[in-house]
Amino acid sequence: MTRPAAAQRLLFSLAAAALAMLMPGMTQAAQADADYVKYYVVTSAYQGAPENLGEIAGRFLGSDARSTEIFDLNVGRVQPDGNKLSDPNRLTAGWRLVMPWDAVGQDIRYTGPASQGSATTPGKPQGNGAATGPGQIPDGGLPPGGGSPPSGMNCAGAASTTRLDWAALRLAADQAWPQSRGKGQVVAILDSGVDGKLPQLVGRVSAGHDMADGKSRGDVDCLGTGSSMAGLIVAQKTPGSELTGMAPDASVLPIRVRSTAGGVLPTNVQAQAVTYAVSAGATVIALGPAMDAGAPEVATALKNAVMQNVVVVVGAKTEAGVGEPPSGPGVLRVAGVSADMQAADAYRKGGIDIVAPGVNVTSLGVTGAGGTAGTGTYYAVAFAAGEAALVRAAYPDLTTSQVTHRVQATADQVGEGTRPDGSFGWGMINPAASVTEVLAEENDPVATESDSAEMAAQETHGYSFWLVVVILITLGAAGYLVWRMVRLWRGRSEDMSDVQPAAPVQFPSPVMAGGPQPQWNGPVESADATHWTDDTTAMQSDADDREW
Repeated sequence: MTRPAAAQRLLFSLAAAALAMLMPGMTQAAQADADYVKYYVVTSAYQGAPENLGEIAGRFLGSDARSTEIFDLNVGRVQPDGNKLSDPNRLTAGWRLVMPWDAVGQDIRYTGPASQGSATTPGKPQGNGAATGPGQIPDGGLPPGGGSPPSGMNCAGAASTTRLDWAALRLAADQAWPQSRGKGQVVAILDSGVDGKLPQLVGRVSAGHDMADGKSRGDVDCLGTGSSMAGLIVAQKTPGSELTGMAPDASVLPIRVRSTAGGVLPTNVQAQAVTYAVSAGATVIALGPAMDAGAPEVATALKNAVMQNVVVVVGAKTEAGVGEPPSGPGVLRVAGVSADMQAADAYRKGGIDIVAPGVNVTSLGVTGAGGTAGTGTYYAVAFAAGEAALVRAAYPDLTTSQVTHRVQATADQVGEGTRPDGSFGWGMINPAASVTEVLAEENDPVATESDSAEMAAQETHGYSFWLVVVILITLGAAGYLVWRMVRLWRGRSEDMSDVQPAAPVQFPSPVMAGGPQPQWNGPVESADATHWTDDTTAMQSDADDREW
């Protein structure tokens, strides 16, 4: 998918650099802001066929659709032979094509800013005598075949040369905002808390909760990791700060899982933090570096969160990590990468769903520290959580399974081969595509029914344990009642076994004149005439004394 806005920003940056070349009075500090440039030298042929922008984009950017980005960066530039690019299918061997910042491959070359004393010093002839400046490509001085740059030039990943806003430019979240800004979504950040007093976060951070004592608020942060994540998700542009979060209309629910001394709380408390986030209305949960997603109790809590319609975003497992974080529908396992797609950590191959910027990322620091730049998986988690909020706001009827599927299906493929890739999963997240692309499977009644059945199965599984418990208790109670009834019946039978049955009542025959008088053989009424005695002996004795 193309990124016209991002390409225009790069073109503007290059134009500004060229302007700086014409202004020798520019200060050294301003020149130091210039960035290294990646470029590719066109060859006569590749695999037996003339080169074109589509093939070059597919080889170095992972998608031939990104050829328009290369075209936008190079159209109108004067090449070493004096000609200019006008037709993307007609390239000349020896041309130097400026490449996007995430281009990667053996033949990608670099040139650095003038302030580093490289071969790009303004006004100094290079190679064939053409003057170059910051952001321009020299005609000579670089080793052929994509070798290491000369002394003084730094490659991607070095903090001194990489654009610290490369992540924001690469993702171009503003292209998604006409469709979604994350309104109504609550992103819970489980880490060190969030500094709610930062100007960029005012009005976007709730009081939250401190799991350390169960009483304090979570909108304070003495370490900064949680605040950095919040900045990438909901930061608002303020005077002196251009940082804007991925989902600026969403809100953050900060939950502290660190003690006041900075230590990480036990995993059972971390599991409680997940439960608290769900009960507080979170629609997305983002786990910071303080959380152990691989701990059994935490993983169980996260699975329960998914079953309660909450999207979970976790850092991908590293080779040194202990425990496997949850995976599957509703969960996004994210790996951090640099501008040239180098991993931020030693992630376990095959344990990645998507990648996002995680190296040399600019965000917020704690109060008084201003903006900071850092490297870590949690930056990538924050970006992915922000995109999940955009999708949830744009498509409120999607299930958690459908949300994570949309994030994966609309990601930009990284590298060659089939997706998901072992090292990059489905690829680099793409905010604009995630809220604009039409996915046929979402409109397929069969697929929708299947997804609903899957969610129903998840819910049934979640409550099956308690259902079994209720059934067992009911059966036990019924069994006990039957046992008691049998005991009572047997007891009464034993009590009645010693009682002789009363003689049947014999009603007298009509008295015949002159005949014998009948005798009463039944029970005798007691003295008080209110009840009959049960004493068989007494009845018999009394009956013998009485005659009709």
